[in-house]
Amino acid sequence: MSALYITVTLVTAFFTGSAAVFYLIGHEYPKSQADMKGIPRRYVPVLGSLLAAGTAGLLLGFAVPLLGTVAAACLVLYFTGALIAHLRVGSRNLVGWAVFFVTVVADLVTNVSYHWV
Repeated sequence: MSALYITVTLVTAFFTGSAAVFYLIGHEYPKSQADMKGIPRRYVPVLGSLLAAGTAGLLLGFAVPLLGTVAAACLVLYFTGALIAHLRVGSRNLVGWAVFFVTVVADLVTNVSYHWV
């Protein structure tokens, strides 16, 4: 297995998994972000579950490559939606979003290049 693929996937899984935990334990930061974006707080655990599912998919991708690729693509879509939510309310604080987005895109690219090219 490629060291780059393993490293990028583990870093991405760490970031998205950490975010999922914060969303699922009811930490105040995701709640304040939801409030700022006009998203009802009842969706915060749903968003955390989506992040957790994406993280699990990335890790399971080591055994089932197609699952890892699909999970990475879905996380790219998730964070594209997060960008839309930010821009919809006029938020220009996109540094955190950019870190996550670059990470999941890098994971998708390394995943596809390792398994499918």
